[in-house]
Amino acid sequence: MNKIFYLKTCDTCKRILKELNLDGVELQEIKSQEISTIQLEEMHILSGSYEALFSKRAQLYKSRGLKEMNLYEEDYKNLILETYTFLKRPVAIVEGKIFIGNSKKNIEALKIALG
Repeated sequence: MNKIFYLKTCDTCKRILKELNLDGVELQEIKSQEISTIQLEEMHILSGSYEALFSKRAQLYKSRGLKEMNLYEEDYKNLILETYTFLKRPVAIVEGKIFIGNSKKNIEALKIALG
């Protein structure tokens, strides 16, 4: 199953979704439909780490002083499950491959994967 996790209030996510061929892609809006532990574990298996899925650009990352802390994989996992804002967006799973974040290179690879 091809799936994209996104935030509907994120202008970058909206722009990216408009650029993609979404035929046969399930969309999950992460604020209204929270990421489950099972979904996050699947992302972890595909990406190799929770840190890769974690957004260090989130306002809460700075405001909570997390930038000054030594975070471990379990910390990243718990923070992502605690609030959607810590998931790097968008996250796409296409044909068993994961695409994390909005870098130009990543989005180009995602476009190719989606055809």
